[in-house]
Amino acid sequence: MSTPTQGFRLSAATGLHRGDRAYQQDQVEILAHTRVPGCALALVADGMGGKSGGRTAADQVVMIARQVFDRYSPGTDDTAAMLRQLIVESHLMIKLTAITADEEPHSTLAAFLVRPDLSAWTVHAGDSRVYHFRGPDMVRRTIDHSYVQRLIDEGKITEAQANTHPQSNLLTGCLGTQQDPPVEVAEIGPLQVGDTLLACSDGLWHYLSPKELGAIVNALSPREASEMLISKARQRARGTGDNLSLALIRVEALK
Repeated sequence: MSTPTQGFRLSAATGLHRGDRAYQQDQVEILAHTRVPGCALALVADGMGGKSGGRTAADQVVMIARQVFDRYSPGTDDTAAMLRQLIVESHLMIKLTAITADEEPHSTLAAFLVRPDLSAWTVHAGDSRVYHFRGPDMVRRTIDHSYVQRLIDEGKITEAQANTHPQSNLLTGCLGTQQDPPVEVAEIGPLQVGDTLLACSDGLWHYLSPKELGAIVNALSPREASEMLISKARQRARGTGDNLSLALIRVEALK
């Protein structure tokens, strides 16, 4: 996907791999606004809850995202309110499905929105992340809703120790649980030419440092970067990798 607009274009790619799991429960999507050039919504949903439950939950996040984004008018609507609506409606839809399902479907969500004025927003729930890179350097990333992140915040473990912690997959918030999900919306713009936004599931970021992520997304085209990131994560998983998914948008100068 490449969307030209005033003086710049948005170049994008997605990546999805089953890893070493029997089922693919991640979903990824980049939506270009049907009425407004230069406006795009990217999201990653990491489904959990049995072979069909997790995929169903992730599919529903994508379905709700399409509906909510289609109704959104960048020039007049409140962007933060739209992203909060994406969280709330996805959560309710997954909970409704759980009533008739054998499994307990849940999903993470990591999403970002880029507007034609290059303002950008993120929303997330769970341990799927959004990274913002300026060139190869990380500007910021979302903070996981997880047990190990809480331990990091309390100074009990380091970031490095979190990756090998036995409870690293325990979430403190996501979509579809009994308790309401966290609704964390942040404005991160304005973006500049050379900036990259990356949403990804833990099946990817678990194996790559921010420095490595930044170097790859800066040096390669979005499509090549997507392929390289998945390849490196697969090599490092050594036969034990989770589903992995990513959505990537870079701001490029018009040539």
